[in-house]
Amino acid sequence: MIRYALAGLALAVATAAGAQERRMSHCIAIADAAPGLEYIHKAAYSDPIPEFSVRISYIDHSMFLIQTPGGFTGITDYNGYIGSHDFVPDVVTMNHAHSSHWTANPDDRIPNVLKGWNAEGPGPADHHLVLDDVLIRNVSTDIRSGFSGRENDGNSIFIFEVEGLCIGHMGHLHHEPSDEQYAAIGRLDVVMIAVDGGMTIPVDVAVRIMERLKSSVVIPMHWFGRGALDAFLARMSEAFDIQYAGGSEYVVSLRDLPSRPTVMVLEPQFLPVFEE
Repeated sequence: MIRYALAGLALAVATAAGAQERRMSHCIAIADAAPGLEYIHKAAYSDPIPEFSVRISYIDHSMFLIQTPGGFTGITDYNGYIGSHDFVPDVVTMNHAHSSHWTANPDDRIPNVLKGWNAEGPGPADHHLVLDDVLIRNVSTDIRSGFSGRENDGNSIFIFEVEGLCIGHMGHLHHEPSDEQYAAIGRLDVVMIAVDGGMTIPVDVAVRIMERLKSSVVIPMHWFGRGALDAFLARMSEAFDIQYAGGSEYVVSLRDLPSRPTVMVLEPQFLPVFEE
C-alpha cells in the first residue's frame, strides 16, 4: 500500500511536537547539475520496472502514466478515460484550460487528485505531495480565458521527483515561464510539452523553453496531426537528436539519459486490458 503524507504550505523549522518540514526538492537544489548519459529503453506498461528506473507511457492527448519500481502510479492531465483497463492510479494531476485535460468527476477510488488551479478561490494551487519515494510539486502559470482575458494561476506545471530524476509535465501552457518560474521549476531531466503551435504556445516559444531548460529528454504531446509535430521536430533538430520510440512506452533512469539532448516521439495508446 502506498503510504502518503501532505507536507506543509512552506518550508519550516520544527518548533513544536508534530511540526513537519517540507521535503526539499533535489531538482531545484541541483538545477545546474548535468547527469551522465546513454540510452532510453522501451517497455510495456504491464512489465516489471527495472531498479532505479521510471516508466513513462503516453496514453492520449496530454495524459501520461508514470510508474516506479516501488509501485507508484500517476497520471498527468487526467480527463477520466484512460482505456478499457480498470486501472486506479495513486495520483492524478489535472488542468482545466480545456475539458480534455481534466474531469469534474474523477474515479472516487483515486486517493490523490491534484488540481492545477486553486478551486478554493484566487491565488495559485500549491501542491507538495510525498508518496513514499516520490515527490510531486507544482509551479503555477497563467492561462488565456475567453477571447481576450486571462486567468491568473489557471495552469500548473507538475514535477515528479523520483529515482533521482526530475520529470516535468508542462500542462496546458499558454506563455513562457518567467525567470522566477524557471527557478521554481529547477532542473528537468525529462519534460512533456505541448507542440500544437496554437491552442497552447507557438512553436518558437516551445523551442525557446526547451532550449533554456536543456532537458535530456523532450516528449512532444498535445499534437493533433503530423503537421504540428513535424514543425516542432524540424525546429528542434538543430540542437536535439530526434528519436522515434516505435510505441507508447519507455523506461528511463538517471544513469542512462542520452548523452545528447533528445526529442523522443511516443505514439499515444490507451491502456489495454492485461492479465495480472
